[in-house]
Amino acid sequence: METKKRVLVVDDEPGVLRVLTLKLKLSGYHTMSMASGEEAVELARTYNPDVMLLDILMPGVSGIEVIERVRAFSSVPVIVMTAKPDIAEIALKTGADDFIAKPFDPDRVIEKVKLALNHHSG
Repeated sequence: METKKRVLVVDDEPGVLRVLTLKLKLSGYHTMSMASGEEAVELARTYNPDVMLLDILMPGVSGIEVIERVRAFSSVPVIVMTAKPDIAEIALKTGADDFIAKPFDPDRVIEKVKLALNHHSG
């Protein structure tokens, strides 16, 4: 039996966390979600996710800072979520693997997660 892939979801909007967590679970993934960039860095280290979905604009530790910190110890695929394309460009240059424009279609998020997993494992 194949182990469920682990997806770490980080966003400061509770509605986004609820939608993505539900969609990912229904698609067969194990999820861990939180609203804090600081927690995200720690969970990236301890939870060892297979993919990270990461909001960029968050209070406290931003998504850009999370990418910088996580890249110090992990090559986990990071898919950033933002409504601002210029910030997505910065995130990609910082080490993100892909981005999803907000607002997003949850089905498109699942496609991006699958692509990231296939690309990372192959």
